[in-house]
Amino acid sequence: MPGGGAMVAASGAGRPEYPGGLTMFVSMACLVAATGGLIFGYDIGVSGGVTSMDPFLSRFFPSVYRAQSAAAAAAGGNQYCRFDSQLLTMFTSSLYLAALASSLGAATVTRVAGRKWSMFAGGLVFLAGCALNGAAANVAMLIVGRVLLGVGIGFANQSVPVYLSEMAPARMRGMLNNGFQMMITTGVLAANLINYGTARIAGGWGWRLSLALAAVPAAVMTAGALFLPETPNSLLERGRRGEARRMLQRVRGEGVDVEDEYNDLVAAGEASHAVASPWRDILRRRNRPPLVMAVAIPLFQQLTGINVIMFYAPVLFRTLGFGGGASLMSAVITGGVNMAATLVSVLAVDRVGRRALFLEGGAQMVASQAAVGALIGARLGWSGTAAIPAGYAAAVVAAMCVYVAAFAWSWGPLAWLVPSEVMPLEVRPAGQSITVAVNMAMTFAVAQAFLPLLCRLRFVLFVFFAGWVAAMTAFVALFVPETKGVPIEDMAAVWSDHWYWKRFVDGDGDGARRRGDIEMGHK
Repeated sequence: MPGGGAMVAASGAGRPEYPGGLTMFVSMACLVAATGGLIFGYDIGVSGGVTSMDPFLSRFFPSVYRAQSAAAAAAGGNQYCRFDSQLLTMFTSSLYLAALASSLGAATVTRVAGRKWSMFAGGLVFLAGCALNGAAANVAMLIVGRVLLGVGIGFANQSVPVYLSEMAPARMRGMLNNGFQMMITTGVLAANLINYGTARIAGGWGWRLSLALAAVPAAVMTAGALFLPETPNSLLERGRRGEARRMLQRVRGEGVDVEDEYNDLVAAGEASHAVASPWRDILRRRNRPPLVMAVAIPLFQQLTGINVIMFYAPVLFRTLGFGGGASLMSAVITGGVNMAATLVSVLAVDRVGRRALFLEGGAQMVASQAAVGALIGARLGWSGTAAIPAGYAAAVVAAMCVYVAAFAWSWGPLAWLVPSEVMPLEVRPAGQSITVAVNMAMTFAVAQAFLPLLCRLRFVLFVFFAGWVAAMTAFVALFVPETKGVPIEDMAAVWSDHWYWKRFVDGDGDGARRRGDIEMGHK
């Protein structure tokens, strides 16, 4: 949009659309910030790969190595239970328990020190975890290293989506925020490719390289955070109005009239300063709708079962009878589909909207999860003693790819985007911490429970996840409003227009007063 124009109303909604386009300054800042997703994605992809490598298993989890080797060798062995070990799953899931705890503390750092310093702190701790994991001599070193990685991810996941939502122009917020998910999928694919290569290193030490290379994206984020500009919202939140005004001008472009947007930010900032305790304020009636989104959306995201595929893809494919190399290559295929489909979301989210992607992706995931369960059940049965022919195995991989694609353009990026954009400024860091904490708690639970549940529920486990996807798709249809193109300072109007949530916002005096302040700023 050309600079210097006055703010105009968005079509059909009466909501503001501020002037200014996507500047190179914003593009570079968001690109650097989004690399925080690389560390998350790389870790998701790397853990499943190394836990399927025989040298890693024989060194740290010898009982699992013996059990899975015996099951592979025995003609009547139960394929479902080859990797059933709580200690092995703790290696994967301990990271997410640490991320849960650290994300709550990260809210204070993000609010008091700013978004960029929260990213920087997370990157430093993550680097320490990489060093421990790469040099691990025993299981204790592995677990402590994973805990440090989790602390780093908790800080990054808390601050990066907030940073991206605050820097982006409203009509491009979905695209730029989905850059975080794009980086996650890039990290997953990179880890899958690296695992495939390191598994072939002679001497059986390739797993060390896989784990240590997580330091590369962490170093990029940590160093990049030092040069990132702070968001205008964060500067206002800390009482630095002059800097906020200059930063907003730089963000939107020289010559662009930012007066209306700045006045709205000031109104939101004053509301933020009036809040003594964001953790208490987020429980107020007027904040009930965004609080529900902060809890329900990340909870449902993990009940899709996506991390069953992302964490344990190589392990799962070995369970289905794939060889070590074939299982890692199958994980590369699903990782590639994941990355390509995320690009679809980046390009489509600000055109077709959030709800359309949520609903289409949900329907596609239900069908493909049910197909995976049916294909596995048809060949392995309940006993898990049969072999899966090559044709069936290829069909299972194809069905998983259809499922991964649907997740990647719907619940993958949108579960980070929507909670971060609907939160009022005064409780935004606290709200994002709740989103991350719920996501990490559910990730921990799913990661810890999957291998035991696979051993006990067999192929029915995939039907179980399909049922949850159907339930959460209904939740979106009924309760998630469309937020495409709505400035985050004017998000209260979204709840006022919703058939259910308006009873919470319209009935709250503080919420009505704040909307009145914002409307006065628009005039």
